[in-house]
Amino acid sequence: MFTIPLYKEQFKSSKTTILHSEQFEVASFTYNSGVQALEIKNNKGKLVVLPFMGQMIWDAEFLGVDMCMKNMFSEPKFAKSIVETYGCFSFHSGLLRNGCPGPEDDHPLHGEMACAKMDSAWLDVSEDGITLWGSYEYVMGFGDHYLAKPSLSLKANESTFEIKMNVTNLGAQPMPLQYMCHMNAAYFDNATFAQNIPNEVIKLRESIPNHVKPTPQWLDYNETLKASPAIEVLEHPEMYDPEIVYFMDKLSEHTQQAKFEMAVSEHHKLVTEFNTAQFNYATRWILYNADQSVGAYVLPATCRPEGFSAAKNSGTLLYLAPKESREFMVKTGVVLR
Repeated sequence: MFTIPLYKEQFKSSKTTILHSEQFEVASFTYNSGVQALEIKNNKGKLVVLPFMGQMIWDAEFLGVDMCMKNMFSEPKFAKSIVETYGCFSFHSGLLRNGCPGPEDDHPLHGEMACAKMDSAWLDVSEDGITLWGSYEYVMGFGDHYLAKPSLSLKANESTFEIKMNVTNLGAQPMPLQYMCHMNAAYFDNATFAQNIPNEVIKLRESIPNHVKPTPQWLDYNETLKASPAIEVLEHPEMYDPEIVYFMDKLSEHTQQAKFEMAVSEHHKLVTEFNTAQFNYATRWILYNADQSVGAYVLPATCRPEGFSAAKNSGTLLYLAPKESREFMVKTGVVLR
C-alpha cells in the first residue's frame, strides 16, 4: 500500500490524472465554482467526491446506473449549509446537530459537517482498493471540540463502495452526537422497495417541518397513507410533492445487519447495508417535482432527523465521553438482480 497526499493546489480547471493502473483511474479537477473534486473510476463505474468540502460524494454511477437524485445544481457551490449546494449523492449529516431543526432549535438543516472545510485529505492505494481519507477538527471557544475522519473506499471490480465516519470527542466534557449518512438516491419510475425488517416498522412521518409547504391534495394523500401500509412501489409521482417521509426506529430489535434495496429496472437494484449497533434508526425520503426528485430508500442514522431538541427529548441523543471515539460504516451501490 502507498499514500498520495492531496493538496488544493494540485486541482486545476482541467482534469489531471494522478493515478492510473489496471484497476483504477483517479483524476483531480476544479469546478467553475472553485470547488475541488476527485473522480475515482474502476471498471464498474465512478465516484466524484469533494475531498475538501465535507467529503461529499457529488456523483455516483455504477453498472450504467446514475445513482444521484435529480437536482437544480449543475455543479457544487461553496456553502455553509447543505441547502446552498443540494445536488450531491451523499453527505455526512451531523455531527453535533442533525436533521430538520424543530421550533426550539437554532442549528442549520443537517448540521455543521455537511459542508465542512476539511483540514487535510489523502488517498491510500493498494492493489485491489482505493480509500479517500479526510480529517476535520471542529473546535469552538466555550463549546465542543472533535476530530472527524470520514473515508470512502472502492475496491477493484466492485459496483458497491463503503462510506465511513470516525468521530472522536477531543473536549473535556461529554459531547452530543447525531449522525446520518444522508444518501440521496435517484427516483426511478415504478421502483420497488425491499428490506429485512418487518413492514410495520416503517412509519409515516406525521409532523410537518418548516421547509414542507403542504397542499390540500398532499394533506388528503397523507391521511390515506396513515391508514395504509408503507409505500412499496414508486407509482404515484404526482403525489410526492411535497415530500413523503417514513421513519424506522429501533432497528436493532429486528436485525443485526440491516439490508435495504430498491429495484430500479429489470436488471439492476440499488443496495445498502449497515450494522444496527451503529445505526439504530433510518429514514425513507421520497420527493418528485420539476426541480428535484429523489427515491432515498434508506438514510441510516443514530436517531430520527427531527432536529436536536426532538432527539434530546426522546432520549435518542447520543453522547461521546471525553476522548471517546465512534465509527460508522455504510456499504452501498448497484448490483445485478
